[in-house]
Amino acid sequence: MKIGIIGSGDVGRVLGKAFLTEGHEVILGTRDTSKEKVVQWKTENPSAGIGSFADAAAFGEVIVLATLGEAAEEALKLAGIDHLNGKIVIDATNPIDHTQPPVNGVLRYFTNANESLMERLQKQAPAAKFVKAFNSVGNPFMYKPNFPGGKPTMFICGNNEEAKKTVTTILESFGWEAEDMGKAETAGSIEALCILWCAPGFNRNQWTHAFKLLKL
Repeated sequence: MKIGIIGSGDVGRVLGKAFLTEGHEVILGTRDTSKEKVVQWKTENPSAGIGSFADAAAFGEVIVLATLGEAAEEALKLAGIDHLNGKIVIDATNPIDHTQPPVNGVLRYFTNANESLMERLQKQAPAAKFVKAFNSVGNPFMYKPNFPGGKPTMFICGNNEEAKKTVTTILESFGWEAEDMGKAETAGSIEALCILWCAPGFNRNQWTHAFKLLKL
């Protein structure tokens, strides 16, 4: 598939390389094509393209939104809402409020308990097929995670069933077990998993873990 990555930070670069490794075509969208880490990534991944957010969004059959949460709505505007129409948008963002430090290891969010960032983004781009994924684990484990307890679980949600099936296939190829938690309204609960994942890191510098759903 053709994959457009919106965001060239750690998450965007890690997922971009993962898609390339799986044989997909990738354009990494960035605000600054001359940024040192972007240039280095391009050198290490010569088959990939580099461009603007709009370039990535126009190119991709599947779009990955990998910006900071506070930049996500502006990133969609820069990408061009029309470029997202009818496309799967994998939303890897979290609504972290970077103006406030964690309290006893607990991140602060700029959303409230009854809303999610993904729901805001879905309203902004109503013809896009948003699927929440990749937001509840650190980027070193997003591709081919290797834990003693077996494959970890990536919780996903979204309003389009076929889009979730496609994202499930992607997750499985990346070494994950996907668990569909329902429609877009579930996104707030999945976004909150980032808070839970980060708490051991902030409290005792433990960053090497992932979630696993156990079922009978």
